[in-house]
Amino acid sequence: MAHRTAGTGTRSLEGALLRSAALLVGVLLPATWACGLRYDAEEEEAALQEAASAGQEEARELPPAAEAWSLLGEPLTPPEPSEEARVLQEGFLTEARAELAADPGDADAAIWVGRRLAYLGRFGEAIAAYTEAMEAHPDDARFYRHRGHRYITVRRLDDAIADFRRAVDLIEGTEDEIEPDGLPNALGIPLGTLHFNIWYHLGLAHYLQGDLEAALEAYRSCMEVSTNPDLRVATGHWLYMTLRELGRDDEAAAVLEPFSADMEIIENDSYHRLILLYRGELSPNDLVDPAAVTDPSTASMVYGVGNWYRYNGQPDRATEIFRTFVEGTDQWAAFGFIAAEAVLAREER
Repeated sequence: MAHRTAGTGTRSLEGALLRSAALLVGVLLPATWACGLRYDAEEEEAALQEAASAGQEEARELPPAAEAWSLLGEPLTPPEPSEEARVLQEGFLTEARAELAADPGDADAAIWVGRRLAYLGRFGEAIAAYTEAMEAHPDDARFYRHRGHRYITVRRLDDAIADFRRAVDLIEGTEDEIEPDGLPNALGIPLGTLHFNIWYHLGLAHYLQGDLEAALEAYRSCMEVSTNPDLRVATGHWLYMTLRELGRDDEAAAVLEPFSADMEIIENDSYHRLILLYRGELSPNDLVDPAAVTDPSTASMVYGVGNWYRYNGQPDRATEIFRTFVEGTDQWAAFGFIAAEAVLAREER
C-alpha cells in the first residue's frame, strides 16, 4: 500500500488543544457523515472533544521523504513521476528559479517557483517558498491563495482557512483576473480566476474540516464568480454535496436545475458527469468502473459516486469504494482522495 497525513482556537488552552487536534484529524466532522446521516453540531463538538486527546500526535516527526501525515495517521510520500515528467518539471523549476534570481522582487516569478515545486510533489518546499515571498509581498492575495491550496494538500486545514480568509480581505473591491495554467487544458485556454480559486478552496477547506455552514457560505460566493461552464460545474458539485450533508435536499436539487448534458465543458468533465448523476441522467457505473476504482484520474468521481451511495441509503457501499480507492492509489494530493480519506478517518473515530 502506498504511504499516505494529518494535520489544528481559542478562547482558552482547551480551545488551542482542540484546534491542534483538528489539524491531526484534518476534518473533524460531523461524525454522523460517516454513517450517511445529517449534520449535527453536537456530534461535531463531541468529535472535536474526542480528537483533543490525540493532539499530541501533531508533533510527530515525519519519516524521510514524506510530506505530511494523512488523516488516517500514515505518512504521505509523493508518488514517483515518470522520468520524462520529472525531467520536464525540473527543467521548468530551474527556469522559474533563474527568473526569480534575475529579479528577486518579481512576484510572478516567486509564485511560479512555488507552483513548480508543488508540481514535483515538494509541497513543504512550495509552502516555504510562498512564505518567504510574502515578506516582500504581504498584500498580494495570490500568495495566500497558492499557499492555502498547498496547506490543504498537506492536511493543514486551519492554516489553509486562515490564508484564504486573508486573501478574501485582500481581493475585496478588486477586479478579478485570469490565473495562468501550469498544466494547460486541451484547448490551452485558462479558465480559473483568482477570485474563483480563493472562494473555491476556502469552501473546500471548510467542507473537509466539517464546518458545513462556512463551506456553504464560501461556495455561494464562489458561484457568484464562476464565470464559465467549467467553473460552474465544479462549484455546483461541491455546493450540492454541502447542502445534502446539511439535509437541505430541496435547496440541493435547485442547485442542479441550471445544468444540462449539452453544456460545453473543456476540462471539468468529471464534475459535469457527477452533476448528471445527481440529476438522475447517469448511473454510478457510467462514471466509475467498479473494477477500476483505483484509477487515480477518477478521484473526484470516486468521491462523488461514493457520496451518491450514502445519500441513497448504502453507506457500506460508499465505505467500500472509499477504502478501495484510498488504499489502492498513491495520488493523495487529489481533492477527491482527501475527501474520501476524511470519511474513513471519521468512521475510525
